[in-house]
Amino acid sequence: MKALKLLLLVFCFCQSAFSQNKITDSLFTELGKAGSDAKKVELYNAIASEYIENNPALMMQYAQKGLKLAQLKKLKEGEACSWLNMGNANIMMSRYTEALKSFTNAQDIYEGIKKAGNPSEEIMSGLARAYGSIGIVFSEQNNYAKALEYYFKAIKIYREAGEDEILATAYNNIGIVYKTQKEYTKALQYFNKALQLQQKTADNTSGVTITNIGNIYFLNGDNDKALKSYKSAEEFFKKHENKRGEAELYNSFGNYYKKTGDTQLAEKNYKKALEIFRVSGEDYGASASMAFLGQLYAGQHKNEEALVFLKQSVDMAARIGVLEQVKESEKSISSIYESQGDFAGALKHYKLYTAAKDSINNAENIKNLVREEMNFEMERKAELQKAENEKREAVYIEQSKRHRQQTLFTGLFAILLFGLAFVIYNRLQLKKTLTLQKDLAEYEQKALHLQMNPHFVFNCLGSISSFIVQNGTDSAIKYLSKFSKLMRLTLEYSKESLIPIDKEIEGLQNYLELEQLRFNKMFDFTITKDSAIEDDMAIPPLLLQPFVENAIIHGIVPKKEKGSIVINFSLVNDKLVCTVTDNGIGFAKSKEMKENSVTVHKSMALDITRKRLEVIQAFTAKASHVEIKEITDEAGRPSGTRIVLNLPVQFATN
Repeated sequence: MKALKLLLLVFCFCQSAFSQNKITDSLFTELGKAGSDAKKVELYNAIASEYIENNPALMMQYAQKGLKLAQLKKLKEGEACSWLNMGNANIMMSRYTEALKSFTNAQDIYEGIKKAGNPSEEIMSGLARAYGSIGIVFSEQNNYAKALEYYFKAIKIYREAGEDEILATAYNNIGIVYKTQKEYTKALQYFNKALQLQQKTADNTSGVTITNIGNIYFLNGDNDKALKSYKSAEEFFKKHENKRGEAELYNSFGNYYKKTGDTQLAEKNYKKALEIFRVSGEDYGASASMAFLGQLYAGQHKNEEALVFLKQSVDMAARIGVLEQVKESEKSISSIYESQGDFAGALKHYKLYTAAKDSINNAENIKNLVREEMNFEMERKAELQKAENEKREAVYIEQSKRHRQQTLFTGLFAILLFGLAFVIYNRLQLKKTLTLQKDLAEYEQKALHLQMNPHFVFNCLGSISSFIVQNGTDSAIKYLSKFSKLMRLTLEYSKESLIPIDKEIEGLQNYLELEQLRFNKMFDFTITKDSAIEDDMAIPPLLLQPFVENAIIHGIVPKKEKGSIVINFSLVNDKLVCTVTDNGIGFAKSKEMKENSVTVHKSMALDITRKRLEVIQAFTAKASHVEIKEITDEAGRPSGTRIVLNLPVQFATN
């Protein structure tokens, strides 16, 4: 919950002109004088927000008053703000299913206002808060995939609005989610993005982010970089006071020195952290520091000191309801008693450890049930929304039909001609749309057939057969495994119009490893991705594979010496640029060899890809094209080919 409170503060509060430090009489005075219903709704929500820290029940009460009045007077913005406050109150009371309903109600209202046209900055900010709040609910239920989906929706709005300070906090919290999932590379990526924005805006919380970066290095075993980050954070905290952040940093220092064997410095830093936590009344951090000290002393066989701190950690953690800390500390206490031969004490604390563990498991089971209920609620809401959209569409079509009929029978010959022209224009547009959709389906299917052509499949099966005949059973099994995985990925991706770039990279990686085995490692390859590319940026499936195949078959293989293929994904001027570079015989020479070949094979990869790009351009209204460049050496001789695809930026969440 600690990591998620930061998200709650970022995403969920309704903006107000009033201070949110403590409830003041002035808010109630203003409420008594308010002359308009809109002002009353605003004040109800301002009062509700004041109770977020200490009284969620009262927060719910005033948010409901605001909601009732807003619905009665049809004040949509006020209604959405009330739903957000009610969702916050539900989260604080651990009623996550009800919180999800509240936040999705706010989302629906903001999206409805947005569809009506020209939404204000306040509306877009409210929509982002609704997305982020839904992400919080899913995070609390450990549904991290859904949480990230909504966080990315929120940061897209904040990024477009240029709200760098909030965006930095969002990046930081996405990093926390990835860290929880032990995806340390992605966590580090988003912590670094957060730090860049914080340095740009001179954010005083940068020290916390630097500590997070150090913790990722520490978890990855890169101790030197971890220590460097910790020292950088320490210097920052000297200039910008943040007691809680400083205490967490000292715990991190303690963990580092314990791992590297300097127990004196570890003890010193743990005690520094404990002192700060005690002074500031942070029981959660204090219980962790006590546990660290107890485990450190236990490792030095200072059992009496260890037991003092571990028991204090248990008492404090139990008082504030941190069962995970209770479990770990009780386990350590049991181990100490066992090492001393006090088996009765060891058994007693092992039972307490087991009880805490069972309580955690029971809480997790309850969380799973709530998660299932939430998923059902989201699916039900999606079905209702779909039915509502179909109903609106039917009404719209009927109204349009009636309008056209009235137009046809009210005018003279000129009006009749206008009506006929209008009908013809509509038919042409419909025909064009249907043609584009048909072309898209055909070209995607052709592209799939092109990659899975019988020639390639027969060659793969022949290679497997050859491995088996030569007693290369392990090689055959490895080859067959990669071949089956590529088939499965290709068929799976072909069903989608867009897939995340990481999935496209996974497919290319499998294909290239397969071809390396087939051609006895005749080439090396590298695949790189710009760090500016977000996880939810997407690309049409199987778009690059035909060009990679051409690079191998018509570029590297004819050269008859070891070659290389480099694939790169980057962002250039709001364009996704995909590059395939090989050091083969060159495009002109390859084309000449194919024309002179006895068994001429017409490669459709370029034509099909160009048609797919035309369809993409038609649907996105953004330019997309492919370029083929021949690479030459200093003497002007062909030394390879470079394929460059320029695509509009698209998102999987769209």
